[in-house]
This record gives sequence, C-alpha cells and structure tokens, in this order.
Amino acid sequence: MSQKRSSRKRWLMTALKLLIVVVVLAAVRHTIATAMAQLGKHPWHFDPAWLVAAGVLYLLGLLPAGLFWHRVLLALGQNARIGETLRAYFVGHLGKYVPGKAMVVVIRAGLIRSHRVDTGVAAASVFFETLTMMSVGAFIAAAVLAASFRGQLLLFWAAVGLMVLAAVPTFPPIFKRLARLAGVGKSDPSTSEKLDRLGYGTLLMGWLAMALSWVLLGLSLWAVLRAMGAAGADPIGQLHLYTAGVSLAMVAGFLSLVPGGAVVREAILAEVLVPHLGAATALVGAVLLRLVWLLSELVISCMLYVSLNFSPRRHGEHGDC
Repeated sequence: MSQKRSSRKRWLMTALKLLIVVVVLAAVRHTIATAMAQLGKHPWHFDPAWLVAAGVLYLLGLLPAGLFWHRVLLALGQNARIGETLRAYFVGHLGKYVPGKAMVVVIRAGLIRSHRVDTGVAAASVFFETLTMMSVGAFIAAAVLAASFRGQLLLFWAAVGLMVLAAVPTFPPIFKRLARLAGVGKSDPSTSEKLDRLGYGTLLMGWLAMALSWVLLGLSLWAVLRAMGAAGADPIGQLHLYTAGVSLAMVAGFLSLVPGGAVVREAILAEVLVPHLGAATALVGAVLLRLVWLLSELVISCMLYVSLNFSPRRHGEHGDC
C-alpha cells in the first residue's frame, strides 16, 4: 500500500511540475508577443551586438543578488550549494511573468529544496532577498531623483514610499516575526532557531551587493539605448539616470503584482527617460529592454537547468524540479 502511495505521489509531483512549466511558458510567450507587437509600431533599427551586450550586463547584474541569496541561505543554516542556488535563482525569475508573483517563490523553493535545504526556510529567504533588492533600488531611485531631478516630486515620493514598503519587512527582528507568523519553523523548533542567525551584518552585505546589481542593470539599459543609437559612447555621465530609471521601474512593477510588471515598468521608465530622450525613444527603449531581459533569462535558465539537473553530484538527490 505504501508503495502505491509513493508511486501516486511521484506521479502527482511530476504532473505538478509539468503544469508549472506550461503556465510559465504560456506567460512568457504572452509577454514576448506583447513586447514584439509594441516594437512593431515603431520602425527602429537595432545593433545586435549591443543588444547582446545588454543581455550580458543584465545577467551580470543579477549575479550579486543571486550570490546574496546564497549567503542568506547559509546564514539561515541551509547547506545549499552555490550552483544549485544560482540555478534556482535564475530559473525562478521566469515565475514573475505568471500572475501573482507567487510562482517565483514556488520555482525557487522547489529547485533548491533537498535534505540539506528546508522548503519553508528557502521560501522565507526568497522574500528576504527580493525585498532587499527592491528596497535598495527604491533608495537609489529616490536619492538620484532628489539630487538631479528636483522637478520630479511625484516620482521622488513614489520612490520613498516604495522604499519604505520594501525595506521595513527586511529588518531582522521584523522579518523573523513575519516568518514565524507565516508558519516557518512551526513544526521544527530548530528551524525557528535558525531564523535568529539572520542579522544586520547580512542585511548590510545585501545592500552592498544590490547596489552593484542596480548599477549593472543601469548599464544594461545604456547598452539597449546604444543599440538604438540613442545613447553616447560614455555611459558614466548618464549612469545615474539609467540606474534610477531601471530601479524605480522594476520596484514599481514588482509591488504592482502585475505579471512581470507589464506596462507599469514601461510607463515608469519612460517617464524618467522622456525629458532626455523624447517620448518615442523612451517608450521603445523601455519595451526593448524588457524583451532583451526576458530572452536573457530564458537562455541562462535553459543553460543552468540542463547543465546542473544532469550533474553527477545531484544525481539521486531529492529536490530536483
């Protein structure tokens, strides 16, 4: 009887994984189709080399955040390997195109879980890493807007509000309280004790890592604009503009709960760029940036999933998804 239940459970898990794949692929397809339709309205010519550079810069920009998530897992007493952490991190990004954003947590926790990594702790660590990234992005946007764009009061206060919403839950005492209220460690006292290991030192490390991430994402936007012929060869002079635009757009898109931040991200980014590039260039740049980032996520996710899923070290381990 137990063997039948075990077999049934395996079939149900397989069916669930296939369903997740289908849902994610459908959401990604819709996002690509929408972006292509928007680009089709504007007759632009793009330099492929700069678009590739933009994709590489985007993935490099995500790397510090992925490494920070690994650091959070270790701080919480989880023996996660760096390769499987980065695989779960990059593949998990595809989940943000599914309505509700919960799929990001499902994918990441599902891919990282094993006898060495508790699913509940992994899920809590995803929230901690993501909110840290969003709070740093909103802080950078608010600082740049206050220093260089004093006429943009609405955007400035929006950035401040977004920073508060994202930052408050990451303060260690508050995060631990929220994690326990969510049931993390309810069935295992040792898990609850591991939450106490998360301190301000880890949070500070996160802010430094995320600051680097946002600068690289700003450079990715510059590369996209270079591909359009809308940016100069030196990105340093306008790097604060690109970084502020990208960070504010992504944070607003994340907190909107709209799949992939669609429309919200483009609207905010265009609003920041319009005074410098004009309405048409700003809109096309924002849409093209989304497309480049999505395709980059697909490429790196496929590479990591295939290479690590069939790695001999992971063979036979529970937790593959």
